[in-house]
Amino acid sequence: MAEAKTRVTTGKVLFSYAHVFTPTAIEGGEPKYNTSVIIKKSDKANLAIVRNAIKAATDKAVKEKYAGKLPKKWKDPLRDGDEEDKGEEYEGCYFFAATSKRRPKVVDREFNEILDPEDFYSGCFGRVCLNFYAFDVAGNKGIAAGLESIMKLSDGEPLGGGGGNVREDFGGDGFDDEDDLM
Repeated sequence: MAEAKTRVTTGKVLFSYAHVFTPTAIEGGEPKYNTSVIIKKSDKANLAIVRNAIKAATDKAVKEKYAGKLPKKWKDPLRDGDEEDKGEEYEGCYFFAATSKRRPKVVDREFNEILDPEDFYSGCFGRVCLNFYAFDVAGNKGIAAGLESIMKLSDGEPLGGGGGNVREDFGGDGFDDEDDLM
């Protein structure tokens, strides 16, 4: 039987908190390129790909680093969107964070590189290539998802701030310099 792989490519997923052009620091940590990967609970094939890679990375870590025994406090990257208050796009889904110190390649369906952040944003649908690996940092142990590359499949509803209706945001009729806002 072939060894289970830790490096996998997903089917169609939704991207949120997409910071793939400029690294950002999460909770005061080291700046990295990152995105949240969202998979519908009904997408059994996609979930199997991710779960099998997580299991392979866990099995490898237990064998190579932990003398055959899983540590008591072990963090699994796959989280339940129905159990966390992350927004309606997470409802009925599982999700995980994928990060990299190196900027991931982002391409379209024809493998043309996407360089403009306006063309890939939180809310896009696509596929992602990941490498799951074990971490052991400051007493925290578990599996993380390394972000390798992304293929954008389609646009979606932009998530998060920005992109609102500016007429609604600022009261409809513009601004008169003589208006006193104080």
